[in-house]
Amino acid sequence: MFKPLAISLAIAAAFPAFVHAQEDMVRVNVTGSNIRVSEKEGASAVQVITAKELKASGKTSVSDVLRAISANSGNSYNEQYTGSFSAGTSGLSLRGIGQKNTLILVNGKRVASYATAQNLQETFVDLNSLPMAAVQRIEVLKDGASSVYGSDAVAGVVNIILYKEFTGTDVTAQWGGSTEGTGQHEKSAALQTGFGKLEEDGYSLVFSIDAQQRDKLQQSDVAWMRDADFRNQQRGSLGWAITNYAGTDPTKTLGGVRGPLQLVNYGDITAGKTGQVLAYNPSPYKTLIPGIQRVHTAARATFKLNADTEAYVDLLHSYSRADQTFSAPLTVNNATRVWNNATQALDTIPVVLPVGHPNNPGATPLPFTATLFDLGPRLKQDRVTFYRALAGLKGTLAGWDWDAAVGHSSSKLEETVQNFVNRYEFQKVLADGSYNFFDQSQNSEAVRNRLRLSTLRPAESTLDTVDFSAAKDLWQLPAGPLGFAAGAQWRREKMDSQTSTAVLSGTELRPAINIINGSRSVSALFAEFNVPVVKDLSVNLAGRADHYSDFGNAFSPKASARYQAAPWLLVRGTVSRGFRAPSLPEITQSTAVSYVSVLDPRDPITPTQTRGVTAITIANTALRPERSNNLNLGVVVSPTSSSSIGLDYYRIKQDGVIGTESATTTIANEASAPQKITRDADGRITTLYRQYRNQGQREVSGIDLDLRQRFVDKDWGKLTLAGQLSRVLRFAEPLSDGAPLTDGAGTNYFGSIPKWRGVTSATWEQGKWASTLTWNYVGSYAQNTHLDESVAAFSTFDVTTSWQVTPAANVTFIVQNLANKRAPWDYSASGFDYTQADPRGRFASLKLNYKF
Repeated sequence: MFKPLAISLAIAAAFPAFVHAQEDMVRVNVTGSNIRVSEKEGASAVQVITAKELKASGKTSVSDVLRAISANSGNSYNEQYTGSFSAGTSGLSLRGIGQKNTLILVNGKRVASYATAQNLQETFVDLNSLPMAAVQRIEVLKDGASSVYGSDAVAGVVNIILYKEFTGTDVTAQWGGSTEGTGQHEKSAALQTGFGKLEEDGYSLVFSIDAQQRDKLQQSDVAWMRDADFRNQQRGSLGWAITNYAGTDPTKTLGGVRGPLQLVNYGDITAGKTGQVLAYNPSPYKTLIPGIQRVHTAARATFKLNADTEAYVDLLHSYSRADQTFSAPLTVNNATRVWNNATQALDTIPVVLPVGHPNNPGATPLPFTATLFDLGPRLKQDRVTFYRALAGLKGTLAGWDWDAAVGHSSSKLEETVQNFVNRYEFQKVLADGSYNFFDQSQNSEAVRNRLRLSTLRPAESTLDTVDFSAAKDLWQLPAGPLGFAAGAQWRREKMDSQTSTAVLSGTELRPAINIINGSRSVSALFAEFNVPVVKDLSVNLAGRADHYSDFGNAFSPKASARYQAAPWLLVRGTVSRGFRAPSLPEITQSTAVSYVSVLDPRDPITPTQTRGVTAITIANTALRPERSNNLNLGVVVSPTSSSSIGLDYYRIKQDGVIGTESATTTIANEASAPQKITRDADGRITTLYRQYRNQGQREVSGIDLDLRQRFVDKDWGKLTLAGQLSRVLRFAEPLSDGAPLTDGAGTNYFGSIPKWRGVTSATWEQGKWASTLTWNYVGSYAQNTHLDESVAAFSTFDVTTSWQVTPAANVTFIVQNLANKRAPWDYSASGFDYTQADPRGRFASLKLNYKF
C-alpha cells in the first residue's frame, strides 16, 4: 500500500481528527455564507488555521502558511519564480487550477490584485503584501463559492481574519539561517498592540507592524547545484552555456579561455556532439530565492455608536523589496532584437563584425555570438507598495444584521534593472571597433558605461469597492429558523502595467514586455436562504447575478445540504455553477514579449537541450467567460468529543478554459501551423506567436482527508495529532485547441500536479514546554516527455519547541527540513521544481516573544 496513505489511515484508526469539546454554541459567520449559523461544521469544507497553529508552525509569513496546505496542489508560485514579471510575489492555487481561480479576502473583503500579471495572464493577490502579526485565524473554503463572492472563487476562498480586539502589547523577534553553508540568513520582528474592549469601553483599537529581511540565495550557494553539472542525474548533462563562437558552429571558438569561459567537450553539454566549445557555468548568475525586505502594518478601529450600530475603519499598508540576479550578462547573436513600437513587432539587430574590426581578422563580415561579461550580471529590484483603506458601518435594525462598507486598494510596482544593453551604443561599437568582444579586459570603463542600460518599469493595480449585505431569520419553521441574506456589491478594477521608455523607443536589446492597460466595473446582486427541512437536515440555496462592463452578464447558483445523521456523523454536499471572467490581461489591449525555454528537435546546435526563445502573446477581446460546475460531497465522523475524521470529494468541470497553446505542442504541430513559429536562416527558432483563446474543457477531481485527535493526561500533558491529505484523481485539459482531454494528474503536463500531497503534525504540550513535529509530503509525478520516468516523492520534517520562561516571555527553537532533504531532481526544470520544493536545505531559527 502507498506508504503516506497507510500511515494516514493508521492515524485515522487510532487517532482520528480532533474536534473541540462541545460547548455553548454561538451564531457566527463562516466563510462561504452570509447567514450566521451555530454549527461548527457546515455544508462546505472549511479548513481553519488558528493563531495557535500559526505560532506552532514556526512560519514567518502568510504565504508560507498557506502554501503548505495540502489543497495547494500545483500551479502556484512564490518568490522562487525569479523569471517572472511578478518576481518577489507569492500566490495560492487551490486545486491546481491557477491563482486566478482562488479568491483571497482580508476580513471578508477584497483587496487589490498584484500590480501586474503572473505568467502574463493571471491576476492574483500577492500574499507577500499581507500582514502576519495581525492574523487571528485563516479560513480556507475548499469548494467554489462564485454564488457568494464572485467569479474568481471557482476553486475556493481564503479569508484572512485579523484581530478585531486585542489588549496589551506583544513583541516578537526571530533570527535564523541555513545550516548548510549557503550564507543565507533571515531575521524578522513583529509588534502588536491594542486597547479598548468594544462591549465595555465602546471602542477597540488594534495596531500591528511586522518586518522581515532575508539574504539572496544564488544557485552557486547550493552545494549540489553550484557546478551546474548534472551528468550523474537522470537525463542530466553539463548545464553550461555555450558562447563566443563564429556563425552557427559552436566549435569555431572566438577569443579563447578568458574570464569565466572554459573549453569543454561539446558532447558533455549536448549528447552526440563532438569537438570543444567555450562555455561558462551559469550558477553564479542564477538567483534561486531573492533577497527580500518587507514591512507590513495593519490598523483596525471599531467604535460603538449605539447599542445596535458600530463603525469601523480597516487600514493595511506594506512595502516589499526583492533583489535578484536577473540573468547572466547579455549574450548577443543573430537572434538579438529590439521592440518596434510602430509595428508592434520585434526587429532583428545584425550581430556581425565588419571587415576591419579588431576582432575580425578576415576579409568578410563575421557573424558571431558573444557574452558581454565585463558589463556585469543583469540585476533586478522589485519594489511594491500595497495598501487598503476600508470604512464601514454594521449593526442590527428590525431584526436584520447588516453591514455596509466602502474601500479603496492599490498595488504599485516599480521594477528597476541594471546592466542591460543599449542598442544604439551597441551598434556604434560594432561599427567603430571601440569594444573588444573577446578580450574584454581591454575595454575602458567609459565604453562599458556607454553600453550599460538601466530602466524603470512601472505598474499599478487598483480596486474600488462598495459592499452591502443584510441577513435575518425570516420566520420559525418546525425544524428551526429560516435564514435569509441578500446584498449588493460594486467594484471597479483597473490595471496599468507599462514597460520602460527604453523598450518603447527600441533602445533596449532583448526586451521583455508585459503591457496591460484596462479597467472594468462589476456590479452584483446576491441572495441566500438557509432552510431547516427537518430536524438535523438543512439546505442552503444561493444565487448571484453579476454584470461585467466588458463582456456582459453571468448567473451563479449554488445549493448545499447538511445532514447530522447521528451525533457522531455529519453528511454534507454542495453543487454549484460558476464562471471566471477573462482577466484584464486576457481581454484588454495587452501585449507581452517573454522568453520561454523550448526543446526543439530540429535545432541545428542543441536539439536535445532546452533553449530560450521569444514568445509574443496578445490579448483577445472576443473571449468568453470560463463556465464551471462544482460538486463537493463529504462526511465527518466524530466518535468522541476529541476526535473526528473528515473525508471530502471534489469535482470541478470548466468549459471554455482560457489559455495559449504550449510551446511543446506548437513545435510538434509546426507543419500544420507554420505561421506560429519564426526561424532564422540557420533553422533555429527565434519567435513563437500566441493568442489567448477559449481552448476547451478542464476536469479536476480529488479527495481530501482531514484527521485530528486530542489526548489529555494529567501527568503527560496534551497531545494533539492532525493531518490533511489530498489526492488528485483527475486533472485533464486539452493540449491544444480542439484536442481531446489529456489527464495530467501525477505528471507535469500542465505544471507539476503530484497526485498526493499531505501535511501531518503532532503537538505535545507539557507544563511550560510545547513541541510540534510536522511532516510535509509531496508525491512523485511523471515527466510529460517520458511518462515512464518520474520526479521522486519529497518529504521533509519541521520541528518547533517552545519554552514559556515566564508568564510573559517565551523562547522557541525552530528547524525547517530537519533531515536536510534535498529537493528531488527534475530534468524538465533543469534542476528542481520550484513550485513544489525549497532548495535551502535545513534552516534553523530562534524566536523570542514577550507580552506586556
